[in-house]
Amino acid sequence: MIIINQPRNISGANGSFEFKWNPNFSSIRAERLSQAQMYVDSEAIRLMVPYTPMDNGPLAESVKIGTVIGSGKLQYKSPYARYQYYGEVYGPNIPIFESGISEPVAFFSPRGQKKFPTGRQLNYNTSKHPKAGKMWFERMKADHKRDIAKGAAKIAGGISK
Repeated sequence: MIIINQPRNISGANGSFEFKWNPNFSSIRAERLSQAQMYVDSEAIRLMVPYTPMDNGPLAESVKIGTVIGSGKLQYKSPYARYQYYGEVYGPNIPIFESGISEPVAFFSPRGQKKFPTGRQLNYNTSKHPKAGKMWFERMKADHKRDIAKGAAKIAGGISK
């Protein structure tokens, strides 16, 4: 810990100096940091969309429902979000076939049975989101963390490196 003793008033031949803290400094700083966190949460959600798997939209929308903006915690409210995020097929799997096709077109896991990892990776449809795939937050962060940090620093009154 460093302690700096600063005299309240300094007077000399060339004038005087008085050091005053803004009495609202703490609340102003807390408000700026809160606004910066809200920005980080909102930007992360917005920038994750192209990386998030999409069939018809509920997964990408569920983070908007499950997240309290400003909390610093992004939460998906979808029963399959974790499964999609980590990208591993879980079983037990019952294959679903279409007529005339010898390979399964999909798999179904019955409700109530304990799921287990199969060791197979998910295949993601990239027709709607070309960057879609597993670990979308980490991949978005790798691509955009500097931009997010700059925006947050600007709001908080700091400098981003």
